Amino acid sequence: MKAEGSERLKVVQGDITTLTVDAIVNAANSSLLGGGGVDGAIHRAAGPELLAECRTLGGCATGDAKISRGYRLPARHVIHTVGPVWRGGAAGEAELLASCYRRSLELAAAAGIATVAFPCISTGVYGYPPEPACAIAVDTCRSFLGEHALPREVIFVCFGRRDYELYRAALVQGEGAPDRLRGE
Repeated sequence: MKAEGSERLKVVQGDITTLTVDAIVNAANSSLLGGGGVDGAIHRAAGPELLAECRTLGGCATGDAKISRGYRLPARHVIHTVGPVWRGGAAGEAELLASCYRRSLELAAAAGIATVAFPCISTGVYGYPPEPACAIAVDTCRSFLGEHALPREVIFVCFGRRDYELYRAALVQGEGAPDRLRGE
């Protein structure tokens, strides 16, 4: 995997379930009991123990996050967050998506986690357009890291080349994605 980005923000193209980091973030559904896409891949790689622990967490609201052990993953922890379903942009989706990143980082900092890897939250079956989702992810993480010592490093893990290039461009700019990516 090739990494690009600033000192504390990086982007790689690859499979999030293979990263050796303190925590990976799961783009989960509200039940936290597994699903498709990244969620299913994380549950399969972690093994049945992850599902057993998730059953004790009581689900998760959209925009919030919960933490579990990583079990069979190289990552020691999984931070589960529930992104918003895209409904056209006027239903508070941007605020909920930003909250996913912020709450995940808050949990990571509280647990003493130094390295955390994020997938592209809500851009799969939840339909969030990749460009504004990227801008929100980069800007929210950059803002959080500017005010907190932990985590020391945030890695955006993009499965596809298009998302990788989008995040790489946003990080190279230094101040997040351009306004056109936010839909402004």
